[in-house]
Amino acid sequence: MGLANRQLDGWQTAGQVLADRQLPPTLALMTVYRNRHAEQAIRLALSDTRIVVVNGARQAGKSTVVHALVDARPRSLERRLDRASELQAARHDPTEFVRHDGLLIIDEVQRAPELILPIKAQVDRDNRPGQYLLTGSARLLGLRNLPDALVGRAETIELWPFSQGEIDARPDRFVDAVFGDTVRLQTDGTLTRADYLQRAVRGGFPEAIDRGGGRRSRFFESYVRDLIDRDVTQLGEIQRRDELSRLLRLLAARMATPLRIENVANELSISKSTVERYVALFEEVFLVKRIGAWSNSATSRATHTRKLLVVDSGLAAHLTGLTPDRLKRDPAYGGPLLENFVLGELARQLTWADTFARLYHYRTRDGQEVDAVLEHNDGRLVGIEVKASSTVTAEDFRHLVHLRDRTDERFHAGIVLYAGTDILSFGDRLIAAPADALWCTG
Repeated sequence: MGLANRQLDGWQTAGQVLADRQLPPTLALMTVYRNRHAEQAIRLALSDTRIVVVNGARQAGKSTVVHALVDARPRSLERRLDRASELQAARHDPTEFVRHDGLLIIDEVQRAPELILPIKAQVDRDNRPGQYLLTGSARLLGLRNLPDALVGRAETIELWPFSQGEIDARPDRFVDAVFGDTVRLQTDGTLTRADYLQRAVRGGFPEAIDRGGGRRSRFFESYVRDLIDRDVTQLGEIQRRDELSRLLRLLAARMATPLRIENVANELSISKSTVERYVALFEEVFLVKRIGAWSNSATSRATHTRKLLVVDSGLAAHLTGLTPDRLKRDPAYGGPLLENFVLGELARQLTWADTFARLYHYRTRDGQEVDAVLEHNDGRLVGIEVKASSTVTAEDFRHLVHLRDRTDERFHAGIVLYAGTDILSFGDRLIAAPADALWCTG
């Protein structure tokens, strides 16, 4: 049964809570709640962990999920630090602010680091699970000005913008399926290359998915400007904001490619250390993510440069000016955008999959590369290649064959995700599948 459909200890899903409310007719027509796979992960964590941290990008839907969880759980209280009065109270008397008998939810907790030590003191006195649910739009435990006090007491859950399965109410179980004893994938077999690119341009931010092209662009432009002005510059105490905007657009142009900091620094005429600092800040606020390079003793010529992922493909398309019309005129731009889109879907699924796996890429100094490598906790590997074409040939598997031959029994499967309609076998542990297998597989 899919995660969004399970119930735990009398909880309702957030979708059920919102559906059960008596809304005015006009508001009911406007309210569309899409169940999030993270709901179940949050409830499970609260059942056995004292502090649960929900981190993710601004506007990814954290507050909506958490607000519904408040209504679904008795004796819960929500406090929001984006309200001036509550923020002042938290800073003035943090010990009293965190005192509550049931579940206390604190939204945007990174605004008041003074709360962390009182929370630690409370859960050290009382080890009951489910006492605090903290949310933030920056990586809470990575911020310099927060004490490293929650280790061993907290579980962190990342909430990304919507996955395709969440948008379409589909299973989103690809990661679990590819590590099964027999790899069984599912597809609708109806999407074209243009359909996939439309989805990539749309992205997954709740505020963007139901907007048309012009209005969506307005959202993304405001989103980037506000995030840089409010979060990135405050976290890094940065005055030269124009450098941040230029860098973000340059990074988006390098989506789904290995990121060489020195090359970016040279192009912008700023120091390598400054670029590294800015990229780290972009990671803190969930604009980008760097994917590590996979290697072992059998792949000694593998490089160690990390690959850049823009967290939302719609935002990446906006930053690079990739509209559907431009992608029709310049098909070559579709490949990196579609790869970034697929990597983002994989990264999302890893946050809720039953399978414990990590996402890497693979690249050697002599030109062998695999777009994504999933490494299971038991050492098994699944290699994934992304092709923007509607057909696939044996040649498209050459890099996967290279990885298979060098990793032998560790290699579980090699999959080419493409824009066609059929699931096809290409020999020993090699499969071609339409890219919608990512969210159609249950």
